[in-house]
Amino acid sequence: MSELKTKLENGGVIAFVTDTVWGLGCLPNNKKAVDKIYEIKGRDRSKPLILMSNSINFLLPYIKPLPPLGVRLAEKYFPGALTIVSEKSEKTPDYITSNKNTVGIRVPNNKFFSELCSKIKGGVLATTSANLSNHPSSKTYEQAVSSIGLMVDTVFKDYGYKCLGLESTVILLTENNYKVLRQGAVVVDF
Repeated sequence: MSELKTKLENGGVIAFVTDTVWGLGCLPNNKKAVDKIYEIKGRDRSKPLILMSNSINFLLPYIKPLPPLGVRLAEKYFPGALTIVSEKSEKTPDYITSNKNTVGIRVPNNKFFSELCSKIKGGVLATTSANLSNHPSSKTYEQAVSSIGLMVDTVFKDYGYKCLGLESTVILLTENNYKVLRQGAVVVDF
């Protein structure tokens, strides 16, 4: 895994299985790598990336303190297929959030992804789905390789950890409420 560390620190982009669909990721503090993700996908620069980790504790420095509702949502749905969009802190670069004042955070429920994060300095990846923009999300290792495999530094095997094949539910958190921006694998019932 020291090879992984070197690749990421040198602007590398990796593809990996999560609990929902396959993901692309890089270190959040590496603008060159974030730019590479946008180029690989042909992604519109107005669409932000999200931050993922194996622990909410690694994500908290990237956002302003969660309101009580946000804490309850995280306690109930992390790890899992929920992305919480909340106000970002100064630590989150504008190039990840498309100059917005919010950022999405998520803790996938996938053992391989969790182990991957434990090998990464800081434990956080700037991520998006592993597919070309306006194409279906990759649901298997083979689909990820076929879609973006030649353009990334590493596509990790899934080692038997399969994904659901349905994207995460994305919610925008406000002080006392939330709004579903994308209905996905989780139905929020607060």
